[in-house]
Amino acid sequence: MLEKLSQSSGNVLGYKAIGKISKDDYAALNTDVEALLQQEEELCLLLDLEEFEGEKIKAWGADFKFGQEYRKTIAKMAIVGDKKWQEWMTSLVDPFYAREAEFFDTEAREAAWEWLQT
Repeated sequence: MLEKLSQSSGNVLGYKAIGKISKDDYAALNTDVEALLQQEEELCLLLDLEEFEGEKIKAWGADFKFGQEYRKTIAKMAIVGDKKWQEWMTSLVDPFYAREAEFFDTEAREAAWEWLQT
């Protein structure tokens, strides 16, 4: 499940990934991104992966399509997590999902929001 975070404002969207992400989660994310892009030329995205357990197989295609469709309009993506593989995964975000990506430990969650808003 993707839960939209209340700190989302302006051109910054934030989500907490909880459990396994489904194809339907990407559909909701796409709707939010499209709505924001009606008002903004680009956006910034925060993904909190502290409770993330992976993606359902049917979500893989939606994940790939999301990257292809929005990577040029996502200026910055902040990945917040507490696992080494999440930090490593951030290096994949840069060329496929956003123009710029940074990893933030869960202790630095507020710094991630600040980075996106600058």
